[in-house]
Amino acid sequence: MAQGQNPYPVQFSVDYPEKPLDRLSTFFRLIAFIPIAIVIALVSGQWQDQDTAFLVAGGALVFPPLLLILFRQKYPRWWFDWNVALAKFQNRVGAYVLLLRDEYPSTDEEQAVHVEIAYPDVPNELNRWLPLIKWLLAIPHYIALTFLTIGVVLVVIVAWFAIMITGSYPRGLFNFVVGVMRWALRVAAYAFLLTTDRYPPFSLEP
Repeated sequence: MAQGQNPYPVQFSVDYPEKPLDRLSTFFRLIAFIPIAIVIALVSGQWQDQDTAFLVAGGALVFPPLLLILFRQKYPRWWFDWNVALAKFQNRVGAYVLLLRDEYPSTDEEQAVHVEIAYPDVPNELNRWLPLIKWLLAIPHYIALTFLTIGVVLVVIVAWFAIMITGSYPRGLFNFVVGVMRWALRVAAYAFLLTTDRYPPFSLEP
């Protein structure tokens, strides 16, 4: 973040484990992940039929807030709260499956994964027309995140072996994975959750 600039309105962090990670839990992580994967698939799934369709991005409300920002310059607080709560849940699950933490993901408690998204002052902070093209403006981020995601997969494989041998997630690898999650969350908040007009930084840093 540049000096003198306000903090980005989307903040993300994961507490580094204070004690050794559980080897047994790590070994069977993908199996243990199945129940919560079913839950998050049900919560985050897209539903549509021949007569009705709701535009969502992983369960997040996108189209309704877009229309209200466009025509009424409003972002209903309960829609915002739903999107933020879902983002928190998704990132707790992400931290668990990426081996960052041993705690089984809670559907409502913060645990060790911290997500902060500022509620926008829509008339003063959001351009009513920008939501129509944010998804397009974010294309460079999609490209960067594609390569970073490949890196995360490789890093998690290395971290799995490190945890099995030492019980610890190498700090540098931990920070990289958290940084990619932070980057992805900021892009989602900009392009789909529509909570900010500030273009996401190309950075893994807070």
